[in-house]
Amino acid sequence: MSMSKIKVGDTVRVIAGKEKGKEGEVLKIDHKAGRVIIKDINMITKHKKQNGQDPTGGIQKMEGTIDISNVMLVVGGKTTRVGFEMKDGKKVRIAKIDGSVIG
Repeated sequence: MSMSKIKVGDTVRVIAGKEKGKEGEVLKIDHKAGRVIIKDINMITKHKKQNGQDPTGGIQKMEGTIDISNVMLVVGGKTTRVGFEMKDGKKVRIAKIDGSVIG
């Protein structure tokens, strides 16, 4: 996927899967795989071995990825689709639910 209507820092709600209904902030987007990492959502356990950079090692909890099609942008407490418009010569994202510009 080359283009995404979701950006880093957006608040999104999970609309499908085991984490359905939870909200969080987008931390990272993998455009090539079409997946997002959301803060405190889809927590997984990783077993890390000790090495020079990480002398502690052990079991660590971290966020796993979620398919970008399973999340929806939240604007004003409600989920919304995203559209684009030209405003003052710039292309901006707008919320389809109320037409407001997403900043």
